[in-house]
Amino acid sequence: MDALVDRLDRIRGTVAPRNHNARTIAALTNNPGCGRRGLMDAAGVNKGAVAGQLGFPAAFGQSRFAIARGNAFEAQVKADGAAELLQLLRERLGLAIPEVAYDDLSNVGGNASREVRYARTRSLLARAAAEREDAGTLFDHPMLRLDIAGYYAYLEPDLIAFRAGGRFHVVEIKSFAVIDGQADPGKAAAAAKQSAVYVLAMRELLGELGHPPESVSHNVVLVCPENFANRPIATLVDVRKQLTVLQRQLSRLTRLDKILDALPAGLSFDLAYDADHNATRHPDELRKAVSAIDARYNPDCLGSCEMAFFCRDESAGSTSALGRSIRDDLGGVESVSTVLGLARGTLPPGAGQEEIAGLLRLAHRLRTECLQEAGAA
Repeated sequence: MDALVDRLDRIRGTVAPRNHNARTIAALTNNPGCGRRGLMDAAGVNKGAVAGQLGFPAAFGQSRFAIARGNAFEAQVKADGAAELLQLLRERLGLAIPEVAYDDLSNVGGNASREVRYARTRSLLARAAAEREDAGTLFDHPMLRLDIAGYYAYLEPDLIAFRAGGRFHVVEIKSFAVIDGQADPGKAAAAAKQSAVYVLAMRELLGELGHPPESVSHNVVLVCPENFANRPIATLVDVRKQLTVLQRQLSRLTRLDKILDALPAGLSFDLAYDADHNATRHPDELRKAVSAIDARYNPDCLGSCEMAFFCRDESAGSTSALGRSIRDDLGGVESVSTVLGLARGTLPPGAGQEEIAGLLRLAHRLRTECLQEAGAA
C-alpha cells in the first residue's frame, strides 16, 4: 500500500491531497468504468483546478451561503455535547441512551492528520464495541476509511456516530428542510446514499476487529430543520438498498494498479504553482497527461464531476456522449459517424455488427417513410 501511495503522490504533484467524502464516493460509483476519475480521486487531485487550467472550468459545489447555513445548523445540533441531538434520539425516536460520553475526533491532541485520527477512531470504536464500561457513546467527526479499487480512501464525515443497545448508528445532519413531514426527494435520496457510504466504512472497520456487519445499524438517523424554523427533527432512514447498490458498484471499479501499470512513466497532474499560487503548467502538456487515461463520459457526469465539460468535449462524436442507455442500445458501436454509416448503408458492418446494422437500417427506413408521409400530408 505504501508503494501505491508514493505513486499517487507523484501523479498528484506538490500540493496536498484532497480528501474523499461520501458525495465523491457516491459519484464515483455512478460511473465505475471511468478510469480517469478513479485515478484522479485516488490521488487526491483537485479536478476543478485541472479542468480550469485546461480551459473547461465547472461551477461546482454548494454556494457559500448554503455551506454557512449548514455549518450553523450543525453547530446548533452539536452544541453542549450534542444535547439537542440526544433529546431527539431519546424522545422522538424512543432510543434508550441512559448515559452519555462524548468524544470529538476532529483532531487528536492537536494532530489533525488522517492516519492519527483514524487510529484514534479505531481504538475508541473497538473499546465501545467490546462494551467497556468507560466506552464512549457519541463520536463526533470520526475518521473512517474505505477500500476503493485497491487503495484506502479516508472519509471525514460530517456526522456523529453513536452506540445504543449494542449497535452503532450513523447520524447525518443536513440543512435542507422537512416541510409538513416531506423533504425534497432528490436531496433525501442523496443523503441516504451518502449515509450508506459511512455505514459501509464503519462496518469495514468493525469487521477488521472481528465484529459482524449488524454491529452498525442499517437505519441512519437523518437530522434536518423542521418546516421554516431552525428546530431540528430526526427521522430513521433505512439504507439497505443503497448499501447493496454501493457494494455492487464498488466491486465493479477497475483496480487502480491496472490503471497505473498502463500509464506512461513520469505522468503527473502537477499544475506547477508559483509563489503566488498561480498555475504555470502549460495546458497542452496537461491535456496530454489527462488524455493518457481512459475516460467513460456520459451526460450524468455533468452533475457529479468537475472534469465533465472537458470529457464531453473530448468525447464529441462518440455514442457515449449521448448517454449510457443509447450507447448500450447501439451494441458497443462507439462512433456516431459509424452509426450513421451503418444506418444509411454507406458503411459495411464489421465483425459482430451485423445485427445492430440491420436494426439501424430498419430504423432509418422507417424514419424516412414517416418524414415522407408527413411532407405529403
